[in-house]
Amino acid sequence: MRTTAPVLLVALGALAALTSCGSGGAAGDPDTVKVAYQRSTDNKVRHMDDFLAAVKKQFEKEHPGKKLQLLPIQASENDYAAKIQQMMRSAGTAPDVVREDTFRIDSDVTSGYLRPLDDKLAAWPSWARFLPAAKDSARAEDGRTYGVPDGTDTRGLWFNKTLFAKAGLPADWAPHTWKDVLDAARTVKAKVPGVVPLNIYTGKAAGEAATMQGFEMLLYGTGPDPLYDPKAKKWVAGSKGFRDSLDFVRTVFAEKLGPAPSDALDPNVSTVVAGDWLPHGRLAIALDGSWLGKTWQPQGAAPWPQWPQVMGRAAFPTRDGAAPGRVSMSGGWSWAIGAKSAKADLAWQVIETLQTAANATAWTVRDAQIAVRDDVAASPAYRTALPGTDFFTELVRDTHHRPALPVYPQVSAAIQEAMEAVTTGDADAATAARRYDARLKEIVGAAGVITR
Repeated sequence: MRTTAPVLLVALGALAALTSCGSGGAAGDPDTVKVAYQRSTDNKVRHMDDFLAAVKKQFEKEHPGKKLQLLPIQASENDYAAKIQQMMRSAGTAPDVVREDTFRIDSDVTSGYLRPLDDKLAAWPSWARFLPAAKDSARAEDGRTYGVPDGTDTRGLWFNKTLFAKAGLPADWAPHTWKDVLDAARTVKAKVPGVVPLNIYTGKAAGEAATMQGFEMLLYGTGPDPLYDPKAKKWVAGSKGFRDSLDFVRTVFAEKLGPAPSDALDPNVSTVVAGDWLPHGRLAIALDGSWLGKTWQPQGAAPWPQWPQVMGRAAFPTRDGAAPGRVSMSGGWSWAIGAKSAKADLAWQVIETLQTAANATAWTVRDAQIAVRDDVAASPAYRTALPGTDFFTELVRDTHHRPALPVYPQVSAAIQEAMEAVTTGDADAATAARRYDARLKEIVGAAGVITR
């Protein structure tokens, strides 16, 4: 569960440490690099902390007289973004190196918070190792690159083979259409009472998980560029695909194929899915991410030794089975340099250390990331680290990325409102879609919207 006190204490502590630095502190010390990153609100999860502690030791050994000051911010993703933006407004509190969600890069570039890295990347041989999609994810609308990605993720269907056997469903389940997914959920409901047939994240409490892991997994299976048209440079409204996606969500909850709305709209639902419902056989199908397996490892938050035998994986299908027949969404995080940093050269050396081949592999394995470098992807350590790695890596070929534009967070919030309306029964799909269209025009202006 999210704990408010530690979040506030850590975040405020980081700010206090920064603002108290005078000429002798990190803010005025040319030999100290401040590195800000998100710390999990789950106190059992310290993957990033442990990794950065090792990098700090390595960097300081290889750069005598230089120091890393690690600034963990224990917060949810939205709260972390708000705190980082607050810190980056002032030279006295701005970190030199910051962990940046790639979908927020354009927004933070527009606000003047990040430094372009093209001059550094041009002289860095390792940049050639990065996959084109990864490079694109860190490139802003101005054409410049502002981050070095350290991994990505993909999404698909996780299903409990034990529950499927009870329902008479195959262990090699591979749905070809949305109807196939719903029919499997209906079968579980009829033959395995007391189990949640299907979970799809929805509503405002789930935040970006609802938009990306839920709605966009549906929407991007309905046709090309269904949310934003890059050629027209306009957001898409009035589409049948949008209404059909909302109707899928409505069907899940209207037919009681999903959790009770009160559970689905709980802010902690993603933690419950991974730590309780799946390992305890209470959920048959989860539309979720490539990283779930790390939760069940011996060192994870909810160890579950049997999971490799119990859990199956299937690609999420397009609406009617149209090519390429499957859908995934990918996000990812990157390392960026703050625009107000006076130590850009030293900060870049930190990023180079973070992204040595050995460190890149170590982080990708440690955090169950999907590789964004060809040398990491080819590494036996990566390929054998977690069951299902090959499956989720293969999905990169047909994955999609969110429109990394400054207004995207507002558009995402409007999608979450539409999803919540159909989840609770407050509106049908058509009504919720009309509300979204109106809200979209408020956000970007009528001239920025194209109707399909």
